[in-house]
Amino acid sequence: MSSPSSPHLFVFGLGYSGGALARCQRQLGWRVGGTSRKPQVVTALLEEGIETILIEEGEASGAASDALAETTHLLSTVPPDAEGDPILRHYGAAIAAAPRLSWIGYLSTTGVYGDHGGGWVEEDTPPAPTSERSRRRLTAEQAWLSLQQEESGPSVQIFRLAGIYGPGRNPLEALRAGRARRIVKPGQVFGRIHLDDIVSVLQASMAQPSPGAIYNVSDDEPADPAAVVAYAADLLGLEPPPAIPFEEADLSPLARSFYADNRRVSNRRIKEELGVTLAHPSYREGLIALEAQGRDRV
Repeated sequence: MSSPSSPHLFVFGLGYSGGALARCQRQLGWRVGGTSRKPQVVTALLEEGIETILIEEGEASGAASDALAETTHLLSTVPPDAEGDPILRHYGAAIAAAPRLSWIGYLSTTGVYGDHGGGWVEEDTPPAPTSERSRRRLTAEQAWLSLQQEESGPSVQIFRLAGIYGPGRNPLEALRAGRARRIVKPGQVFGRIHLDDIVSVLQASMAQPSPGAIYNVSDDEPADPAAVVAYAADLLGLEPPPAIPFEEADLSPLARSFYADNRRVSNRRIKEELGVTLAHPSYREGLIALEAQGRDRV
C-alpha cells in the first residue's frame, strides 16, 4: 500500500517503451505497476519489483481496475483495435473514478499526420492519416483527450512518437543478425527517437503536466533510412547491405505502408515547453552509444 503522497505509476502495456519508463520510475523510488498479455514478461517484471498483472485480450481485469484506485500517473501504450481503444473500453469508468490520478499519458504515432511530401509538420498541423492504422490512432487520441476536464481531474497528454529504436531494437542488431536491408527511395525520410529520450520526455511531462497537450517525440534530424543503415554498418566495420530500389523490395504490406508517408516532424515543443534536451539528437549519436554498449557487453 502506498502512502497518500507517494507517486504510483501504472502502465497499460509494459512493452518496450512502457517497460523502460516503469524501470526508471522504480529506480526513483516510485511504486510501479502495469499490465502485460505475456506470462513470461509478467514473471520477469515481478522479479524486478514491478507489480505486473496478466491480462487477457478482450477482457477486463478486476486487479487492474483495483490498481487504478491508487494510481497517480497513468500511461497507456496499447494500440487501438477495430472497435476503438481497448483500455478505455474496459477501464474507462475506473480511470474516470480514480481518486488520486493527476497525469495521463497516451503513446500515439506521428503517422497521424499522413504524407507531407517531405515537408515539416508540427503539433498544430491538421492530422491527415493515410492508413487505417493511423486513422485508428487519431480516433484513440481524441477519445483519451475527451477525458480532459476544464476545471479538475487529471491532466491528459498525447505523445506522437516517431520510429522507436534503442537497445535490442536498432540497425546494429539487424546487421549483426544478417537481417538489415538498405532500401532506397529517393527523397524519403523518417523521424526517429531513442528509447532513452522517450523516457526523458515522459518524465518531463509528469513533472509539469499541461492539460490537453500534444507532443511530437522525434529527434532533430529526419533521415534517409538507407543512410542510417550504411552509417550503422560503418560503425561495425561492415560493408553495408546492397542498395535495393524501393520498387523492387520484397516488403510486407505493413512495411511498405511506412514508405507511403514522407514528412519531417518538428520537436520544438518538447524543447520549449518541457525543457527537454535530447541525449541522442540524431541517429548518429544514438547508434554510437548503442555500439559502445554492445562492445561493453562482449
